[in-house]
Amino acid sequence: MLVLSRKVGERILIGDNIAITVVRVAQGSVRIGVEAPDNLNVVREEVIPNSTEGNEKKNVSKPSKTPKKG
Repeated sequence: MLVLSRKVGERILIGDNIAITVVRVAQGSVRIGVEAPDNLNVVREEVIPNSTEGNEKKNVSKPSKTPKKG
């Protein structure tokens, strides 16, 4: 993981067509803007149903799989 420090208004560029901009920093939160091509999905991780990390953040455990007998 690459960790970068940015100030409000500064950007991070990913490839030729994705830009992340720091829009606002306030009491414990950061608002960012993402510019990406229309054909690229940009979503928060916690909205993806099979996201393990998102489930851990919400304290939701995945059901355990019991082996089938027979």
